[in-house]
Amino acid sequence: MELIDGNRISRKIIEELTAEVADLDGIKPAVTFVRVGEDPASVSYVNKKGKVASEIGIESNLQVYPESISESELLAEIDALNVNPSIHGILVQAPLPSQINERTIFNHVLPSKDVDGFNAANLGRLCQEDQDAFAACTPAGIVELIKRSNVETEGKRVAILGRSLIVGKPAALLLLRKGIPGNATITICHSRTRDLPSVTREADILVAAIGSPEFVTADMVKDGVTVIDVGINRVEDSTKKRGYRLVGDVAFDEVAEKCSKITPVPGGVGPMTVAMLMRNTVKALLLARKTIS
Repeated sequence: MELIDGNRISRKIIEELTAEVADLDGIKPAVTFVRVGEDPASVSYVNKKGKVASEIGIESNLQVYPESISESELLAEIDALNVNPSIHGILVQAPLPSQINERTIFNHVLPSKDVDGFNAANLGRLCQEDQDAFAACTPAGIVELIKRSNVETEGKRVAILGRSLIVGKPAALLLLRKGIPGNATITICHSRTRDLPSVTREADILVAAIGSPEFVTADMVKDGVTVIDVGINRVEDSTKKRGYRLVGDVAFDEVAEKCSKITPVPGGVGPMTVAMLMRNTVKALLLARKTIS
């Protein structure tokens, strides 16, 4: 069994991006993070993204709004960011308060600045295999892990557990597209899938993204499978100082014994999501320069 090290691979991507930004004749990509409220997880995520951006040479700006902000007020703030030529990427950190429709907000971000890849226009362009489309960062990270770990996808059966717009559906589109990695035969599984283990046991590659701790067990996979575990869940653990531990959607210890390759949690897909966000931001600058020229 080979462990797919997301920390190592993401570090390599960050090094590549740092070199690429250094060659941009002093022009720096710029991204604005939009955070609403003081959710501890959101604060932590945005701070981490800002730190990595700084390391690469990407300018980042954080705009924080009170949790009481209305949807119309937030839309107006995004309008201002959309028309600002010095901002190449915009990321609205989820979750948002209940009075705000997340889909409305994501679709309001200009597609050319949608470095999170959540705008419906980018999802549609992904369907068309448009190379200039922004793919959502977690699915893009999954595919990059597969590519850099030399996992063959052409003609292989892939089962994706989860049909969200953030992970499951775009991951399916990326692995279905013509080219490498791609050309796979995709099955998307969800809560209404009948006899799920019989489906997952057919998979050469299994992507687990359902948000259920240690849901995938050894009897659900075949020998030699590659497993990409997207889940990150807190489970109580009195032996830990913080009172919990992090686990994926896969029961790692028992499933790993049957795998040819598997990602750990943490240290697998997570770091790749941030790396792909940075790659999208650099791409946004390059596309903007191309449009201007």
